[in-house]
Amino acid sequence: MAALPQQGQAADEALVYAAPERAIEAVEARQGVASDGRYIYAVDNSTIGKYAIATGTRVAGFAGDAEKFPHLNSCTLARDELVCASSNYPALPFRNTVEFFDPQTMEHVRSADFPAEPGSLTVLDWHDGRWWAFFANYDGKGGAPGKDHRHTVFARLNPDFSVAEQWTLPDSVLKRLAPSSISGASWNGDGLLYASGHDKPELYILALPESGTVLRHVGTIAVASYGQAVDFDPAEQRLLWSIDRKKRVAFATRLPAAGEARR
Repeated sequence: MAALPQQGQAADEALVYAAPERAIEAVEARQGVASDGRYIYAVDNSTIGKYAIATGTRVAGFAGDAEKFPHLNSCTLARDELVCASSNYPALPFRNTVEFFDPQTMEHVRSADFPAEPGSLTVLDWHDGRWWAFFANYDGKGGAPGKDHRHTVFARLNPDFSVAEQWTLPDSVLKRLAPSSISGASWNGDGLLYASGHDKPELYILALPESGTVLRHVGTIAVASYGQAVDFDPAEQRLLWSIDRKKRVAFATRLPAAGEARR
């Protein structure tokens, strides 16, 4: 097990800080982490490591061809599969795929292409019987001409992964993300979406609006991990897994109730 960071590593003292309670060293922890309650799956561009939560031991893994898997961004467990959002970042034009793995054997099962490319696919999550996704846009590297981080899109998807409905981010979140975008997000049992950026130790709590096309910013929580992909532990509703990519460590953090967060 890895050492836990100190509270002083949180960036914004005005925010409520959620300290991690578990830390697991994982060499693949560069893009994000997923959890099925018994294991975590640390994600790098073309590799995934499976680690037992109880012991921190690496038990299996996947090593893919970097040409076929140039940029795995995030993964989640859904319908007995490990499902990962993949892109060709920083190449243009955007090309996004969904990659399916058997979590028992860690074998790659199949791929699915996206029929539309409103940005770089960073998040895919299963919630309320539907797929949801973040398509990132960036200032500078990896950004499409005429677009920047303000063009990041959150979408509800159809079964064929086409966009059924989409929303943009509120200004209060965009100003904290600039010049990057959303790198991770996970729906929680409280019905809210918890999103992370690229490099700030913060989580943005978001809700679908009652009307309009802009997500509602409920609050922000300071955390020990510096952005990248996150995933809630299905065994414990408020336990969120995240990473520190520089230290190659996955953290488990018990979040406070959304009502305690500040904006």
